[in-house]
Amino acid sequence: MLHSLRLLDFRCFGALDLGVPAAGAILTGDNAQGKTSILEALCVLVRLHSPRTHRMGTLARLGGGGGFGIAGDPWGGERQVRFSREGLALKVDGEPRANRNSYVADGGLVVWMGNEDLELIRGPGEGRRRYLDFIGAQLDPAYRRAWARYRRALQAKNLLLKEGRARDAEIRSYEEILIEHGTLLMTARAKLVEQLRPLAAAAQRAVSGRDEPLTLQYLPASGPDLRESMLQARERENRLRQSVVGPHRDDIQLRLHGMPAADFASEGQQRTIALALKLAQGGLLEAQGGTAPIYLMDDIFGELDPGRRNALMAHLPPLAQKWITTTHLDWLRETTGLAEIARFRVNEGGCRTT
Repeated sequence: MLHSLRLLDFRCFGALDLGVPAAGAILTGDNAQGKTSILEALCVLVRLHSPRTHRMGTLARLGGGGGFGIAGDPWGGERQVRFSREGLALKVDGEPRANRNSYVADGGLVVWMGNEDLELIRGPGEGRRRYLDFIGAQLDPAYRRAWARYRRALQAKNLLLKEGRARDAEIRSYEEILIEHGTLLMTARAKLVEQLRPLAAAAQRAVSGRDEPLTLQYLPASGPDLRESMLQARERENRLRQSVVGPHRDDIQLRLHGMPAADFASEGQQRTIALALKLAQGGLLEAQGGTAPIYLMDDIFGELDPGRRNALMAHLPPLAQKWITTTHLDWLRETTGLAEIARFRVNEGGCRTT
């Protein structure tokens, strides 16, 4: 958990210094006042990951010089992230960390929950792949390395395919890298889905209050043998000038009562499935990471009925820290499990206790 969070020139905040109890914080305020940005800053501090952008430069406050700073004490260690035109500067307990991998290796665990999680059910496979990648990267440094190397090799191969000239030898060399690291990713993702399956099914039953069987199945885009799939896809890739097989096209099949959830589940059921997937993520992170993750919950409570809200709170680890954003507190009177949480009002780049 985290007791102190400090921001400098981050999003709409010129400067911010928050002290938060172990239970966490509820951040209230109108839209576009910075509530989600505080959760985003915490995610960047712990994991160097923003759920809203892949470009660190966009996190800097407009008119603030092009850089930002985040500092805090997750799990008792002082961590600092600074971004400038020279790049990222990372410190843990005052000691510089050489790169992202060394920084996040002991950076703690995070679960992000937001209304956009509905895209896990309704949207394309990219969102479901990111869901797996965020879990795998938090649990295993080898997963992070494999995915980074796979992406670099994939980009290089696609550039060669787009040229449309005979570059077969170079393409084959990148394919060897793709096969090596892609196979590692496929094996890890299959294991993750197998581990998530019972956790998600239990969370679905708990939050819905009904016997709604939820199943997850890993769908590797290339089948079980990546090398053979690449061999068979060569003619099509040369014609389309892009790579068409590999874990960058994997997916997860989600079924409720045996039917595809995207097509047959109601909106309420889809919201519950999204919650179940994130609760399963948290359960797996805690089981394998050895500590409860911080739960960052962005404006989700207003969309849930009291039964689902209370079931969600009951299913969360009681000692896990929760950071919650909301535009109003009308729902709080009907929600249990938040008595010890701090409350803040966020307004025009400032934050005060209420």
